[in-house]
Amino acid sequence: MVRVAIIGAGFMGRTHLAAYKTMDNAQVTAVCDLNEEQGRALAAEAGCAWYGDGGAMLAEAGVDVVDICLPTFLHEQYALLAAAHKKHILCEKPVTLDLASFDRMAGAAEQAGVQFAVGQAIRFWPEYVKAKELYDAGAFGRVKYARASRLSVHPAWSEWYRRPENSGGGLFDLHLHDVDYLCCLFGRVKTVYAVGQKNDVGCWNHVASSLSFENGVKAVAEGVIEMPQGFPFTMELTIAGEEQGMNYRMRAGRNLEDVASAVRESWLYGVGEEAQPIEIDPYDAYTAELTYFVNCIDAGRPITAITPAEARHVLRVILSIQQSLETGRPVEL
Repeated sequence: MVRVAIIGAGFMGRTHLAAYKTMDNAQVTAVCDLNEEQGRALAAEAGCAWYGDGGAMLAEAGVDVVDICLPTFLHEQYALLAAAHKKHILCEKPVTLDLASFDRMAGAAEQAGVQFAVGQAIRFWPEYVKAKELYDAGAFGRVKYARASRLSVHPAWSEWYRRPENSGGGLFDLHLHDVDYLCCLFGRVKTVYAVGQKNDVGCWNHVASSLSFENGVKAVAEGVIEMPQGFPFTMELTIAGEEQGMNYRMRAGRNLEDVASAVRESWLYGVGEEAQPIEIDPYDAYTAELTYFVNCIDAGRPITAITPAEARHVLRVILSIQQSLETGRPVEL
């Protein structure tokens, strides 16, 4: 049984607890949050103790894994604390906002001999998993173009989220999803060029990025986190190859809280005169992600779905996009 401590009892902490409760080989044995009311509520749902202090929790509770669901600017502090107690680490994205911070986190985990994973959930999203299966099988032929898009109104989670030094804004928190997936699909990025708009507090919340990969594929990622009020959360993936193409689109309610009622469609093109619908089981990506993570820990297997090296490269791409936005010029990695 893998014993899990959730640090952070907000939306993502609740989402992760729901996933752990579906597993036979995982148990949430501690919840930590400075907000006592929120922390106690999640701990009661998990049937475990609440702690207001991470150090005390790790000293007292029986824990194998620390699942960090905190605001981005607190990730490094608690990743280093978990590593110091030799606990495996799962950290929500964006893992951090600069490479030096990432290197401290990954380095501490490596020195402690524990696994360090980043929660890039789109790699586990069923339609994106299917697209990768088709690409890896050569179904598209040579890919001539790919586009990944993510559009949302601004979330109302907390004031911390609106400050670029705390969250990184839409560039780090939203756009990163599609950049990460395109890297998962096509490998390492060679050059980037981005255009966008910065809001009045310094967040790049409207971004379109052109990515050139080392394997020759070119792709575009679009991320907007300040759509007008009432705009449904929308994500889309389009792949155009010499032999076949694919399109996936999802329209949900406000942000991701309303995925259950979302309209989701996937189509395959080029297999005949008519488009072919792709039947996909819309399983929960967070449950798939955490099940994979727990199973690796339980079996003593290395986590390969996203390695620290891959997570670092994605962060480097995001920082290069930021540089391109600031300078108006292409950036070579």
